[in-house]
Amino acid sequence: MDAGLKRELEEKVRSGERLTREDGIALYESDDLAWLGGLAHEVRTRKNGDVVHFNVNRHLNMTNVCTASCAYCSFQRKPGEKDAYTMRIEEAVRLAKAMENDNLTELHIVNGLHPNLPWRYYPRSLSELKKALPNVSLKAFTATEIHHFETISGMSASDILDELIEAGLESLTGGGAEIFDWEVRQHIVDHRTHWEDWSRIHRLAHSKGLKTPSTMLYGHIEEPRHRVDHVLRLRELQDETGGFQVFIPLRYQHDFVDMQDGKVRNKLQARTTMATGAEALKTFAVSRLLFDNVPHVKVFWVMHGVQTAQLALQHGADDMDGSVVEYKITHDADNYGTPNKLGREDLLELIREAGFRPVERNTRYEIIREYPGPDAGLRETPQAMRV
Repeated sequence: MDAGLKRELEEKVRSGERLTREDGIALYESDDLAWLGGLAHEVRTRKNGDVVHFNVNRHLNMTNVCTASCAYCSFQRKPGEKDAYTMRIEEAVRLAKAMENDNLTELHIVNGLHPNLPWRYYPRSLSELKKALPNVSLKAFTATEIHHFETISGMSASDILDELIEAGLESLTGGGAEIFDWEVRQHIVDHRTHWEDWSRIHRLAHSKGLKTPSTMLYGHIEEPRHRVDHVLRLRELQDETGGFQVFIPLRYQHDFVDMQDGKVRNKLQARTTMATGAEALKTFAVSRLLFDNVPHVKVFWVMHGVQTAQLALQHGADDMDGSVVEYKITHDADNYGTPNKLGREDLLELIREAGFRPVERNTRYEIIREYPGPDAGLRETPQAMRV
């Protein structure tokens, strides 16, 4: 990138002028990661100061049985497979209740698209989980699952959301987005929920007062222009509804573990390489710069590794999610060393090591507790990048 274009982009960012599609593509073409990260860090600092948000959450996947066979997915199983499972609601409640002593504030629920479970299973499960854990927020179901519920129930998404909210739903999850551009999507997704329905369902959720996350699965067969297109679609919907709280870039994973059972469920890995750390940091930086109307950018440490997650905090991210114990959707693919669990104290240490001040939040990004930042007097404690 020539110096003139760099200056032009810097002026746009610092004046608050919205970046264009062409600007986003140009940023991805830059090989100056220090400059790009510094510019993104400047924006995240303007929006969130020296804070890194985190929450204490647990993930609950009540079934891995799924009608779809998405090319990237290692989690799904077909009915009758040896390790396919579906929890009874009582079992899910018992498992969730066992997490209570961890002082969690959020339960994150995502499932396969089960062909035989009745619609009533889902609102009843939320209702029973809420009774068991009344002080825990329920973040549940992707837009793809809501679309599936329309099919199995014959109800509209609006009525479905009303029932789920009444049962205790506080937020949808951001999954099912992957990459919206059909040029890529037709090769990676094996269900019928695409941009039109994904955006329709999140728009509905926002109209009912729900705040939701948004995501992007990157680092597979897509190109930077597809990532730019993805973010700009979300940015336009955010202009309309204001309902997205956070954007979460999710790093595509190869199917290491399942190779051990003789089944490679990930159909992409023969022709892909996973994104490098530098590519991940560039994706966070460009996303922060383009998605100017979303308050937060989250790094999901489970998909990036702890050290890359810390660096992402200096490349545009201001949220590190979360204190997950078991995240089967990634760990059914990932064998490169992310831990199964980080507790509150672990997250506090990681955030301070990266040079930031930890703030614990709930699902709605309301502050639960603020913690002291890093000790500036300790030389071994890195300080946040100066811009």
